[in-house]
This record gives sequence, C-alpha cells and structure tokens, in this order.
Amino acid sequence: MVADYSGNSEDARARAHRRFRYGPWRGGPDPLAPPYDVRAAIDQIGQDVLSAGNVRDSLRDLLRRGVDGRGGLDRLATKIAKRRAQARRRGDLGGVLDQVRSALDQALAAEREALAGADDDAARLAEMELDTLPDDVAGAVRALDPYAWRSPEAQQTFAAIQDMLRREVLDAQFAGMKQALESADPEAMQRVKDMLADLNALLAAHARQEDTTDQFADFMARHGDLFPEQPETIDELIDALARRQAAAQRMMASLSPDQREQLGQLMSQALSDADLASEMAQLGDNLRALRPGMDRESPAGMRPGGPSLGYSDAVEAVAELADLEALEDQLSQGDPGTTLDDVDVEMLEQRLGHEAVRDFQALRDLERELEEQGYLTRGDDGLRLTPRAVRRLGQTALRRVFDQLAASGQGAHEDHRTGAADEPTGLTRPWVFGDELPIDAPRTVGNALRRRGMQPGGVTLDVEDFEVTETERRTSAAVALCVDLSYSMVQDGRWGPMKQTALALNHLIETRFRQDALQVIGFNRYARRLSPVQLAEAEPEWIQGTNLQHALLLASRHLRRHPDAEPVVLVVTDGEPTAHLTGDGQAVFHWPTTSDTLRATIAQVDELGRYGATINTFMLGENEGLRRFVDAVARRAGGRVFTPDIGRLGEYVVSDYLKARRGRR
Repeated sequence: MVADYSGNSEDARARAHRRFRYGPWRGGPDPLAPPYDVRAAIDQIGQDVLSAGNVRDSLRDLLRRGVDGRGGLDRLATKIAKRRAQARRRGDLGGVLDQVRSALDQALAAEREALAGADDDAARLAEMELDTLPDDVAGAVRALDPYAWRSPEAQQTFAAIQDMLRREVLDAQFAGMKQALESADPEAMQRVKDMLADLNALLAAHARQEDTTDQFADFMARHGDLFPEQPETIDELIDALARRQAAAQRMMASLSPDQREQLGQLMSQALSDADLASEMAQLGDNLRALRPGMDRESPAGMRPGGPSLGYSDAVEAVAELADLEALEDQLSQGDPGTTLDDVDVEMLEQRLGHEAVRDFQALRDLERELEEQGYLTRGDDGLRLTPRAVRRLGQTALRRVFDQLAASGQGAHEDHRTGAADEPTGLTRPWVFGDELPIDAPRTVGNALRRRGMQPGGVTLDVEDFEVTETERRTSAAVALCVDLSYSMVQDGRWGPMKQTALALNHLIETRFRQDALQVIGFNRYARRLSPVQLAEAEPEWIQGTNLQHALLLASRHLRRHPDAEPVVLVVTDGEPTAHLTGDGQAVFHWPTTSDTLRATIAQVDELGRYGATINTFMLGENEGLRRFVDAVARRAGGRVFTPDIGRLGEYVVSDYLKARRGRR
C-alpha cells in the first residue's frame, strides 16, 4: 500500500493521507498467505469420507500424508524411526561393569606390585587373599571393601570406584548431579542428602493433594542448580524424575541376568550410606506412586556392541529411546479420542529439531483451522462434518459433474440461471451471520441514518444496520432420490460415486433451484431419510437386504407433503429387491428374491404411478433379474432406465434432472 500526495501544507498532507493507491504485493512470498489450503484439505477429507471412510480416519490419513507439499506425520515418524535406530546403537549398556573391572584391575596390579616388594608374612597372606577374590566384579569389590591396602595408589583407585558408582547412580536420577559430586567434599554429599530430604517432603505433600506452590518455589530456590531441566511446576519436576527412574529400571531390564545381578550389588555398595540409601528408596516409592502408568519393565532393545557406557550415560540412552517411542505413539494418533494436542512439542523439538516442530505445528494449526472455520465439529462421538463442509463437497461434486457434461458434449452444460425466486413475505429482520436472504437496502440505510446521521464522508454502515427480507420458499418440484446402501455397493466400488451424485444433486437444488424440494432416502434392509450431513457420513453396514419398497414408501410421503409440486422419483441401485415390510412394520429378507417381495415393491410403484410420479432408475448392476425388474418398473410408472458407467453416474442423474426440469409444465 503506497500513499500518493504532494504539497507542503498540513491540510494537503492530511488530505493525502486519506488517498491511497493499491497494487499487488511484490516483496516476495505473500506474508498473509496461509501455510495450507483449508478448502483443499476438506476436499481431500471429503473424498475419503464419500469413499466409505469416516471423518476421524480421513483426517488422520490427511495429517499423515501432509498437505501443500509440507511433510506429514509419516515423514516425522520416519525421522523418529531413524533416530531410534541410532539410539539403539549408542553403546553397551553393561559398560559400567567393564569400567569397574578396568579400574579394579589397575588397583590390584598396583597392590600386587607393592606386596611383591615387601618381605614379611603379612604380605604373603595378602597376596593369597587377592588370589582368592571372586571372579565377578561385584563380588570382588565387596570382598575388597574391608581390605587393608598397602599401596596408596591402589587404595585411591579403589576409593575412586566407589565414588564413581555413587556419582553415576545419583546422576542417573538427577541430571547434572555428577558435576556437583566431582569433589569428595563431605559437604557436597550432605547437600545432596538435604536436597533428597526436601524433595521427598515436597512429593509427599503433593501426593496428599496439598497446595505446594510456595513449597516448590522454595525448593527450586535452594536446589534449582541441581536440576538442569529447570522445571517450572511440580508436575514438570515429577515428570522429569519419573522419566529417568523408569529409564534406569528399563536399562536394568535390558541387561543379562548376570549383569543385572552384579550391577545391582555394585549400586547397593555405592549407596552404603544408610541415610542416602533411605532417601533414594523413598524417592523411588514416591515416583512410582505419583506416576504409576510409566513403562518400567520392558527391555529397551539396545543393539549389542558399541562403546562402553557408564551407568548414567546408559540410563540417558534408554531415556532417549523411551522419548522416541512416546513420540512415535503420540504421532500415530492410534487411540480413539487422541488429537495432535497430545503430542509433546518440547520433546519433539529436543529430539528432532525446530524444522520438525514447524511442520508439526502447521499440521496442528490445520486441524484447528478446520474446526474454527466451521468445516469440522467435535462432539462426544468424535469429529463430524458440518453442513458447511458438506456444501463444499456438494459444490466440488457438482463442478466435476458439469466438467464431465462439458467434455462429453451432450449439451447439458452448467446453467447459470437460478430457479424462480422465493416469495417475499413483506417482513424484514436483522441480518445474522450465515444469512443468504436478500438485503433490504432502504431499511439498512435508514438504520444507519437513524443511529449516526449523515457523516461528512457519507453514510457509514455497521453490521448491526443490515436487515434482510424474509421470504417464503416456493416449491415447483418434489424430488425423491432413493440410493442403495446395501453392502454390495461398497464391494463393487459404487459407494463413493453414489454419495457424490446425491450431494451434487442436493447442492444443485439448494443453490440453483431452491423452489424444488429434494429428499435423499437411503435403503438397505430398511429405508431412512438422510440429511446431506448424514448422507456424507454414512458408512457401510454389513446388512443384507435391498428394501426398495420401504424407500418408495418414504418417497411417496415426501411427494404428498408437496401436493402442488411436480413429483419426481430417482432410484440408484445395483440389485433387485430382496426385502420388504410386513404388516407389522418388520422387514423380511430373502435371497434370491421372492414373489412376495416383488409384489410388495410393485404395489408401491403402482401407488406412485397413480399419484402421477415418474420413476427413473439408474441401474448399476449387470444382474439379469435386476434388468427385468427395472424394465417392469419403467413400463408401469412411465419412467426410464439408465445403465451408466459408474464414473458417469453423477453426469446421468444431474443431466436427467435438468432435462426433466426444462420440459416440466
């Protein structure tokens, strides 16, 4: 937008600021363009729904594929699968045993060297004690705990093993604890014990459902430097601790029984301090009680080989693998009721980076936009199409039908003339969002003048000024479209074209010929009236039976509700009648068809014929019995029989309706 003005006076500049020139944006990509095409998205969902799908599965498939060239959930899942494979090859979970063995061998070598230089019986006895140490690492460390070392170097190395194990165990539960315990300062260990005591008190109060806001803030003020995650709430703190606890237990479950036994003994020895061991045990109980549903038992499935990992590194590797597994489950959207809001975006960014988050947020925004723009609605039974979405599907289907008509050159091209207008009732009312009634211009302008009077720049109209003229709908034709919903329509690929045809005809009548009354009637063992939304969402049912008699009965009732309208009945079916209603209203099914079913159906055909209705049948099957039946119906009701290719069903139905309409008196 560029202002065009000249002159130096203030009045000239003021007037210039009210004059603008507008032109196309030339500064690169349109900054106001949405990252996705909502209408294209609802068209894709609609195609799946019309082809025997449901809204939830169709939306999930769309999000998995992605839209407008953006990666979908499948692409994110592929990245996660690659990261999982990398995490599984991160290293040897049992490497801590190798590290302890290496340090222990170093200490024993230094001790044996010191004993070899001593010439006394005590040295010989010490050598014998070292020769009889258990073969397993944990047993050797336990046996050497009371040993009186001769070599200061060996004694220091052995003490470092205990310190290393203690740091590893604590760091596995509290990320960053290893650095806090690098020195052997007793005050540092005491600070850890104090932190554990405060933490257990905080978790216990939270478990009792007490208000822990102030207690959590005080805890973080005192010990926050020991938690690099910097949780902002107590729930975030519990989630982080429970995640690492579960990873530690899954890591142990991934080891061989012998490794698990030895590492368990080493950990017990590392936590030989009674106070420290008690606080850690209490912490474990609190976390299991507060987060009981976490996976703590299944092995991580790490690949053997790779570099040796320390205990805390091994736990972190399993925690990363658990995060990737959780993301994979969240992105699969496999559980009923799940949405993209259930995906942990922070975890996604941590594991896959900002680009993955940007693609994911575009998908989540699309899901929300479909609801906010009124194409989808979420209820107790999940996502559903709205009337606006169905109108969009009908518009798309009708456009496709007219494209086919134009390509075939049959002359039944799109007619831009609407039907006769509705009758004005003489009443007006305020305009509301969604109204398609004509605007009453005099009353609208009068409302603006009464509210604000004449302004210097003219009359200013606000939303509350608008009024519309109420009309009464006139009906010139009553159309009953009976569509076969039997399972054979799905098996033979006729379900989607059938629904698209019905929606196209419904949209044509609603937008071009509003004075006509259309009723869609679906039938299998029973027949039922269907709104456009119900028709679009209709899913295949494994119900045997083609009850055309019941459908024609409902069609007759629809026609009689409009006695001044021209009666028209259109039937789309792929099979001869195999069910009918008895006197008590129950449906009787039998295949092959019986004479009772045929007589009941023909009786309903005759009743419609006496009323003056024309029955045109669109035969989709090749059954000889069906062919004989529809020929009989055409002779008795004065209608016609069409045998369209399934891909041209909509073209035939809409073209027939338009031709009949042009010839109607």
